Amino acid sequence: MKGIITVLGKDKVGIIAKVCTYLAEHNLNILDISQTIVQDYFNMMMIVDISRPSKSFEEIVEDLQHVGEEIGVEIKLQHEDIFNIMHRI
Repeated sequence: MKGIITVLGKDKVGIIAKVCTYLAEHNLNILDISQTIVQDYFNMMMIVDISRPSKSFEEIVEDLQHVGEEIGVEIKLQHEDIFNIMHRI
């Protein structure tokens, strides 16, 4: 099972480190990652393996929102199939 994590906000030191540390601590493996910075704005998209997390999906969604608040960015996690349905052309 895969999830899509998006991170968006003003660029600053440590965003990737903070998100990746949380993922590693909760057994979420990063399968793919892309990040860009456009005029001081940070945008990252990650595909993660959510098949064996140490917490429930809902708890991880909430935790990532709190991590985002701590570092001043918006972090969202969605199931891959929901993400795909929402972003169809």
